[in-house]
Amino acid sequence: MSSSPENTEERRQGKLHKLFDTNFLDYTSYVIRERAIPDINDGLKPVQRRILQTLHNMDDGRFHKVANVVGETMKLHPHGDQSIFAALVNLANKGYLIGRQGNFGNIFTGDQASAARYIECRLTPLSRETLFNKDLTEFVDSYDGRMEEPVSLPAKLPMLLLLGAEGIAVGMATKIMPHNFCELLKCQIKYLNGKKFILYPDFPRGGIVDVSDYGHGNGKLRCRAKIEQVDDKTITVTELPYNLTTQTLIDSVEKAAKNGKIKITSINDYTAEEVEVEIKLPRGVHADETIDALYAFTDCELSVSPNLVVIRDNMPCVVEVEEVLRHNTDKLLQDLEKELNIERGRLLDKLHARKLEQIFIEERLYKEIEEKISYKAVISTIRQALFPFADELIRKVTKDDIERLLEIKIKRISRYDINRQQKEIQTLEKGIAVIEKHLQDMVGFTKDYIESLLKKYGKKYPRKSKLKHFDEVNARAAALSNIHVAYHRESGFIGHKIKVENKRKDLELTCSEYDRIMLIFKDGLYRVTNVADKVFVGSNLLWMGVVSKDLVFNIIYRSGLENLTYVKRFKMPKFIINREYRLFPEHKRSVIQMLAVGSQDVRARISLVPSSRARYNSMEIEMDDFLLKGASAKGKRISNRVVRRVSNITGKPRKKPMVMPSLPGLTINKEGDDG
Repeated sequence: MSSSPENTEERRQGKLHKLFDTNFLDYTSYVIRERAIPDINDGLKPVQRRILQTLHNMDDGRFHKVANVVGETMKLHPHGDQSIFAALVNLANKGYLIGRQGNFGNIFTGDQASAARYIECRLTPLSRETLFNKDLTEFVDSYDGRMEEPVSLPAKLPMLLLLGAEGIAVGMATKIMPHNFCELLKCQIKYLNGKKFILYPDFPRGGIVDVSDYGHGNGKLRCRAKIEQVDDKTITVTELPYNLTTQTLIDSVEKAAKNGKIKITSINDYTAEEVEVEIKLPRGVHADETIDALYAFTDCELSVSPNLVVIRDNMPCVVEVEEVLRHNTDKLLQDLEKELNIERGRLLDKLHARKLEQIFIEERLYKEIEEKISYKAVISTIRQALFPFADELIRKVTKDDIERLLEIKIKRISRYDINRQQKEIQTLEKGIAVIEKHLQDMVGFTKDYIESLLKKYGKKYPRKSKLKHFDEVNARAAALSNIHVAYHRESGFIGHKIKVENKRKDLELTCSEYDRIMLIFKDGLYRVTNVADKVFVGSNLLWMGVVSKDLVFNIIYRSGLENLTYVKRFKMPKFIINREYRLFPEHKRSVIQMLAVGSQDVRARISLVPSSRARYNSMEIEMDDFLLKGASAKGKRISNRVVRRVSNITGKPRKKPMVMPSLPGLTINKEGDDG
């Protein structure tokens, strides 16, 4: 009985899903461990490890064509030559492990390296000294089984933190910052001494770094370019933030200039061995103001979020910088101890062989085998002859030892130099004694080793980035005030696309795109709004200005409910954008009679409705005499009589206030209505 087409299709889809579910986990694991995430032990990704091992296999002290190195590395790396070439150039440009000859590109400008057939490379003395030891390296078969590759190199440096790393795997990513060579080694010594230590990044492009939120390698960094003021019209960028090139920086500056964030005349890149990006400024623009704007609106300041994910014990995990350094230092101590034990074993074997040879020749034991006719008898005779000297030997005599004695040529016996042999034995014994002394104090030996590396290579790797805490640039303060906002009373619209037609009635101000505009209306309503293209607010607007916490408002208003006039002063109130507030209760006859914005020397003349019994019909008040209160406060009553008119008096203020002239037609008749 044949199955239906629908059932056949379902079985095919089921097999496909099963295959996907089975293989996806293997693929994910492969990408994480074999491509994107570095190992905590040697700090290298597989492609980097294979490149270095290939260079070690090829090493003869001379430079090799990069194309040849890439080709040899392909025997270990089951991917294309382009990925190997890119990884090799990147590793060489870090300046620690691979020596360069030719054009390897420029990390400052982002220029690419020449073709692999034109450039050459080799291992540096630092990498030869600290990366390789066959006795400590575990090897496995390469992908095709023809060669062997290392599982991990026995690195004697905290390579993970020295080089840094970036990688994106399936479901995870890593972003490890590079650190300074000397600082890493000094912190290792502190750790071995039982002292606390702290580590901060150091970038090859230099720059200024704020590490306040570094979070031990899993927080946040703020990086700035180093900007120098040549003169009032010229500034120069001399160092770059993390992973930024001069071309990227120039693009961001030109974009900011195009959008009106900053004003520049020209920008030129003169970078070669050192960064030099020159920015020329136009007339009326000053360098110190532009530097703040560059940090606020361009890539001269960047935020970086490190993420320290590594492979440890064949599994990905998140660790801290100090934890990595402690792990690498503990491993260094263990590796040095293994090396000492291996070297001690070799010296003991050599000393054992020399003493056997000395006894065999000086005691003329070879004469006892002259009459022996079988090989077995010869071996037995030599073993018996050596038995009385067992206490002088390093270990028990083996058959291999006896066979080596029997291979000694007559010429060596006849020319045997007892004094030279004794000196060689003494040299071996001294070497063994030194090693045993080191083994008794491995911490001291490890510190001496690290200090020797510092003394030998430390001067080559000074710190390039400057650590400095800097406040976040206020974009609002750094922005150019190049937007003209106008209020057209006749139409009731406000915005930067509105034009002033009647300077006596219309209002205007200059601000930046980040500023907020406060609007105060005649009926006591006020609100704060963002800079807009065109917004309708009505024809009742009395005053508009840029919001500032230093503003002081002087208000005289008539309360329509009581038909009395009050005065009050208040600072810039708190607000929510576009929410309406009131300076006094709403009433159809309530109106602001005078508004002046300023903190000192604001005066007003009050004209009262004439009265036959009154001694005076006008009065002058100093606004400074009234206390500053909240915007919603009722204020202080000026007089029990009806106020006819309020006008400003221009005195000699220390700081001229922004004064709104008294409104025409706001005279008060005997009935108290608007005239």
